[in-house]
Amino acid sequence: MPDFTGIGWLGWIIVGFFAGALSGVVVKDRSAGGCLANILIGILGGVVGGLLVRQFFPEQNQIVGWIGAFLVAFVGAVIVRWLLALVNGPRR
Repeated sequence: MPDFTGIGWLGWIIVGFFAGALSGVVVKDRSAGGCLANILIGILGGVVGGLLVRQFFPEQNQIVGWIGAFLVAFVGAVIVRWLLALVNGPRR
C-alpha cells in the first residue's frame, strides 16, 4: 500500500466521507447512502484506489497530501459503488 503522508485516521474518515458522498453522486445505484455508509465506502475506496496505484504505478510509493488521498479514495469509491450496483442489480 502506498504511504499516505500527513493523513491520520481522522483524516481518512474525513476524506472517506467526501469521497464516498461524491461517488454516490457519480454512480447512481441502490446502495446505502447515509454518513456511515459514505465513510465506509470512501475508506474502502481508499484501499482499492491505493492497491490500483501500487499495481499501475509501482515506482510511485508515496501519495502526498489531502488532494492526492482524496483522488485515490474517490476513484476507488466509484469502483466500489459500481461493483455494488452490479451486485444489487438495476435501479427500479
